[in-house]
Amino acid sequence: MGPALLLYKKYCRLSLFSAGLVNKEQLLRRFLTASSGLYMKKKTSEYECVDQEKYGDLVRCVTSFKDSSQTPESLFEEDNRLYGPVSKRKHLAKEADPRIPGNWVPLMNPAKNSLLQEASLRPPLRIGLERHKMASVTTVLQQTVPLEQAFFLERWKRKMILELGQEGFAEYTKDIFQQGKLFHAAVEELLLAEENPVQDQEEHSSTSSYLASIQHVLQDVSGVRALESAVQHENLRYQGLVDCVAEYRGTLCVIDWKTSGKPKPLLRNTFDNPLQIAAYVGAVNHDARYDFQVDCGLLVVAYKDGSPAHAHLMDPELCSQYWNKWLLRLEEFREKGKDGGTV
Repeated sequence: MGPALLLYKKYCRLSLFSAGLVNKEQLLRRFLTASSGLYMKKKTSEYECVDQEKYGDLVRCVTSFKDSSQTPESLFEEDNRLYGPVSKRKHLAKEADPRIPGNWVPLMNPAKNSLLQEASLRPPLRIGLERHKMASVTTVLQQTVPLEQAFFLERWKRKMILELGQEGFAEYTKDIFQQGKLFHAAVEELLLAEENPVQDQEEHSSTSSYLASIQHVLQDVSGVRALESAVQHENLRYQGLVDCVAEYRGTLCVIDWKTSGKPKPLLRNTFDNPLQIAAYVGAVNHDARYDFQVDCGLLVVAYKDGSPAHAHLMDPELCSQYWNKWLLRLEEFREKGKDGGTV
């Protein structure tokens, strides 16, 4: 007879004397319950089969937490002990560029008249571009592409060459360039035409899907001041060809028309296009041939499948931010000695 059973019987006898009369059935029930627990086969744990000397610390850690109730707070405290506190510092990519352009000039021209000018009845300006006179905006941006952006562009180029071949890729880029020219020409005709643009759209079958894509944008464009017109910054010595200067919902903007086969719902999806617009805004303001100023930009991305274009409006604050970035790229271009004046 085991020691535990003897102790139990002794306890029962003491209870009888202390309580007086005790029901026999109750006593029997207690005895059976106690004895069944004592003689029940003990369930073995799977962890007992593990090499205790080699994995003892791990087994104790696992078994000690089997029935624990950890809260999110206790888990965070444990992570802090093991890995240290979570860093609250902002991601580097989101931090503002601390550099200040050494060639800084204001976006707006203090020598020019106010922005608030009535649209004249004269036809839009269409000044021809004098090539090889100054470095072009396109050349500056191409020669100063950031390394990360250049990596992705090169990877995309190699992928396309693998799919199309060298000659096929050359034909593909040529077609894109030609498609862009036709699209810009068609947009010019629509902006200058007195007829309803929807009717004229049928004459441009090769660009009809792109024109359908921008119909809702064209409805808000009025007061065209310039179309495919050359601009130059007389102090910073660069030039370019602006697509359009017109009012968009009552605000005078430099408008740039782009085509794409993929959606670009965010401005950051458009790579260097915002810098290009900011460069044109600054050039218009510092070009004596234009008697008005602009402080906003509009980037319109038309889609090949005809889906509604995305119109990215750049307000004065955003234009100023990209203006500073453009000045840094222009400064880098000059420091590299690449200012050959080519367009």
